[in-house]
Amino acid sequence: MCGMPQQHPVRSSPRRLARPDASMSLLTNVMDHSLDDGYAEAAARKRAQGQSGLPKTLRAKLGLAAGLVLAALVVTVGAAQARIAAPVVAKEREELIDRIDKESDSADRLEGQVDSLRTDVGNKQREALRKHGGEQGELVGMLSGAIPVHGPGVKLVVDDAKSAQSGTGGPRESADFSDTGRVRDRDMQRVVNGLWESGAEAVSINGQRLTALSAIRAAGDAILVDNKPLVPPYTVLAVGDGQRLSTRFQNSSDGLYLHALTENFGIRNSISTQDDVKIPAAPSVIVRTAQPRAEQKGTS
Repeated sequence: MCGMPQQHPVRSSPRRLARPDASMSLLTNVMDHSLDDGYAEAAARKRAQGQSGLPKTLRAKLGLAAGLVLAALVVTVGAAQARIAAPVVAKEREELIDRIDKESDSADRLEGQVDSLRTDVGNKQREALRKHGGEQGELVGMLSGAIPVHGPGVKLVVDDAKSAQSGTGGPRESADFSDTGRVRDRDMQRVVNGLWESGAEAVSINGQRLTALSAIRAAGDAILVDNKPLVPPYTVLAVGDGQRLSTRFQNSSDGLYLHALTENFGIRNSISTQDDVKIPAAPSVIVRTAQPRAEQKGTS
């Protein structure tokens, strides 16, 4: 019986088990090598050479000290420059003050000359009126504002409202009224015209005599009378029959207008009769003359 050769069983080599994290090689590499190789090599070289570097705290202190030294240097340089420039600035300031004082003195002298010339002109005008006007000269001088006058009359004080504020705009701009509480030039125009119409013979505002050629205008919130600025309260003096003048003015349309300003916008006013009102002459009166035209003879 032929027997088949006996074969030894083949033993298979055991299979190597895969790592559980084999599929996460990138993450594993990052975890195993948290420091870049280049940085690691540089750190190793420094350790080998004994160059471990300064501690962060010491570096911070050194930086702070350097900053303080720089700041002290800047302050020192600035103070030195200020000490150097101080005498120059003081000298320029003194020179400027001297110039202001000199110009102020010059302006005062010129103003005095103007006042003197105005007085001289007024005296000559009054003398001319008395010389050429005869019995009517004084009346003409009074009506023209060339001579001072006094006599019974009224005193009317007009002032801004207590809560007056600067500015423009509002209903008054389009309807002859204002909601700002300030007295305007047109208000004083109506007051003065109302006094003239009520029988006033002479009128002044804050000592400024009004004539037939006087103008009451505004420059911002200021009121100008013949280009002279006035400030509130505005004191209006009028020569005339005191009681009659007061009654007629308050019952006139202009007096009612002033009353409406008080009721609606708080503008303050008071009127009283006076036994003796003194009104100065106008600073300057423009003298104008007229001559009759020669009659032309007709031709036949």
